Amino acid sequence: MDVPPENLLERAKERFELHDYYGCVHFLEEVIQSGKAFADAHHLLGLALHLAGRSEKALESFDRALDLNPRYHEAHIHRGIVLNELGRTAEAEQAFKGAAAARRADRDGIPGLYAAKLANHHAQLGEAYAEAGAMDAAIDQYRTALHLGPTFHDLRYRLARMLLEVGRSLEAREELETLVAAKPDARNIHSTLGLAYYVSGEIDRAEATWKAIQQKHPDDVRVRAYIAMLRRANEKE
Repeated sequence: MDVPPENLLERAKERFELHDYYGCVHFLEEVIQSGKAFADAHHLLGLALHLAGRSEKALESFDRALDLNPRYHEAHIHRGIVLNELGRTAEAEQAFKGAAAARRADRDGIPGLYAAKLANHHAQLGEAYAEAGAMDAAIDQYRTALHLGPTFHDLRYRLARMLLEVGRSLEAREELETLVAAKPDARNIHSTLGLAYYVSGEIDRAEATWKAIQQKHPDDVRVRAYIAMLRRANEKE
């Protein structure tokens, strides 16, 4: 029986508290493989990897956390600490400057550090609502989270997926187009945007989006499946 990513994350935190860093890494890798890992999962993975003696891999996880959430104060700090321990002092100094900038930024008068934490709490509450089947409430929580953290790309992508799940494809398109502008090289976002176009009836835009991805990534299984779906639909007409 599949274990929900939220439960795996809790198990990972338990193993971390018990100083079982390898066990923590195991659970977090499962969370990441599920495709539902937020920035905090990558951040915790970075900490566990570093404490398990795999500092270079830890930096990759911190980088992924910051890619998803550029204002993640703790990820900047811990990345700087690891860089410093590796003797990469100039890079460490830049990381600490990034942490200071993330802390100073505010949203509606809330300091950036606390706005980021509140955004993550709203996202977690949104997941709880989604698990209970209350999708409208889940979507509301994610919108609040994004108001507090408008650059949290992982939360915006999850919101877009939720909107697609409940048939609100036009709203999903808006969120995905915002993401594409911020992350033009993110293949999964482009692919999902194509799906939003398709569901909202813009078949030509969906096809153009997927074919553009296929030109760059001909082995992308997901996009090949979407294009095959279009081909079958055309054959039936």
